[in-house]
Amino acid sequence: MYDPTVARLTYRALLGRRRAMILFALPLLLIVISAAVRGLSGADDQVASDLLGGFALATMVPIIGVIAGTGAIGPEIDDGSVLYLLSKPVKRPTIIVTKLTVAIAVTMAFSAAPTFIAGMILNGNGQQVAVAYTIAALVSSIAYAAIFLLLGTITRHAVVFGLVYALVWEALFGSLVSGARTLSVQQWSLSVAHKVADGGDLVTSDVGLPVAVILLIVVTAGATWFAGQKLRTLTLAGDE
Repeated sequence: MYDPTVARLTYRALLGRRRAMILFALPLLLIVISAAVRGLSGADDQVASDLLGGFALATMVPIIGVIAGTGAIGPEIDDGSVLYLLSKPVKRPTIIVTKLTVAIAVTMAFSAAPTFIAGMILNGNGQQVAVAYTIAALVSSIAYAAIFLLLGTITRHAVVFGLVYALVWEALFGSLVSGARTLSVQQWSLSVAHKVADGGDLVTSDVGLPVAVILLIVVTAGATWFAGQKLRTLTLAGDE
């Protein structure tokens, strides 16, 4: 279910100059802001939690997920170059799983590592804040990559729909409408982080841990399966 050639081509596409600059921008901004906050206000656990939750987890991780998830396959479908892969003796579910693995790895690398560094800068991992939000970033990276990879297989406007989900549903409705939080990847990952932080008040979630874990697994597996089915039945102009 993993093809090294497909993985190499996907890494090359995702880490090209233009996408790499975008991928580096938000993590760098997070670290710069964290250093400025630490310099101005000193170590504060609540400030660290607010910044990591409000910027890193609610904004940076989903946007990086959009870039990595949709970029892993969307451009190839748009320009028709996916025909090269489909003409090879590689099963289409294998293509999806390989591209998802790459998208997850890229999302984790550009979100979890900066989140941990920012947390250490802000309060030196006081009350396990840095570790908790790093775990949340790792967990949410998997679900986001699967969701946005699926979007990349079903629509040419995957980036637009991905950003709408990330910035409107997760960041806006997720913070204002309590019912929407149950269907939020951010809240599911925060539930896991809450457990890592020993159930403290700094990292909280509106979703219980068992429900969060089940939803994370179901959404990730479902999105991956559906993307594989969509690619299996994909008809391109070049096939006709």
